[in-house]
Amino acid sequence: MSIPMADLRAQYRSLEAEINAAVLDVLGKCSFILGETVTKLEEDIAALCGAKYGIAVNSGTDAITIALAAAGVGPGDEVITTPFTFVATTESICLVGAKPVYADIDPVTYNINTVAVEKAISPKTKAILPVHLYGQCANMDEIMEIAARHNLKVICDGAQAIGATYRGRPIGELGDACTLSFYPTKNLGGAGDGGMILTNSDELAEAARSLRDHGRSATYAYERIGFCSRLDGIQAAVLGVKLTKLKEWNESRRTHGHAYTAALEGSSITAPTELAGNYHVYHQYTIRTGNRDIVQSTLKNAGIGCAVYYPSPLHVQPAYAFLGYKEGDFPAAELASREVLSLPVHPELREEQVAEIVKALKTF
Repeated sequence: MSIPMADLRAQYRSLEAEINAAVLDVLGKCSFILGETVTKLEEDIAALCGAKYGIAVNSGTDAITIALAAAGVGPGDEVITTPFTFVATTESICLVGAKPVYADIDPVTYNINTVAVEKAISPKTKAILPVHLYGQCANMDEIMEIAARHNLKVICDGAQAIGATYRGRPIGELGDACTLSFYPTKNLGGAGDGGMILTNSDELAEAARSLRDHGRSATYAYERIGFCSRLDGIQAAVLGVKLTKLKEWNESRRTHGHAYTAALEGSSITAPTELAGNYHVYHQYTIRTGNRDIVQSTLKNAGIGCAVYYPSPLHVQPAYAFLGYKEGDFPAAELASREVLSLPVHPELREEQVAEIVKALKTF
């Protein structure tokens, strides 16, 4: 039996008629860039995530970049973030001319360590950029308390956490802004790239809308140096159909994850920890073991897909050598990169596939 990490064909087939009709509707209206389909998606996702505004853009990376710029982050500023995540966080900080400053992670949740955040603050710090990694929110109460004491902005990367909640609060309520990614394999994925900025700030929303469209304030009137990052109607149509299934899909991910956790109980493999008060949406179900290579090869030989997110923390990547970090600077992130392994948890998994994965886990 071959079990993939994601099954986009099965997902599409389950909604084929609805997706095709929604796309054809956009084509018929010739509403290709932004337009009413995008506006509705912005409103629906903002409502789901507890935000006043949703600003749709071309990608999750653009969402972070534009959110930072809209929050006033720029040259000469420092932004504290995690080295254990996808490169988009660090990349976006650099793209607005600021400097990434890393803080190590909590080895239990893999999210940024708030004690390390406090220690990383300098007179140049302008913002904190936590990541809700794997689908579980970072420790936002402590992050917001730190930010308030030091007058810092908080821009959350929620690319892996749409639908997650933190102590009863959805991600759109957390921080000055939260960004989303609609990359096809995300919990809510499009038929290409896409992203969104969520915020409850009138000023930040206004700036983000202007920045995504070349800095426009009106037709051929430009108040800012902006970007070309407008979500297209076809992507919004696909996402709008899938959005109706998101809660069900997230529950499926949780069900699969809980089955794996039960299978791992008492074993030498560490299952993910869902903190009390958090609603983890399991974008990834990530186990941890000092024997990762053996576990990974055994799973692959059994036809079970698995992947490492992330095999190398960002502070040792060649592109960011100019930041001056070295191996050993962030031991928790470095150890995690050697031990984590993600298993299939997508909602298209069939019952017999979940059983096969559980069986494989029990052999360890």
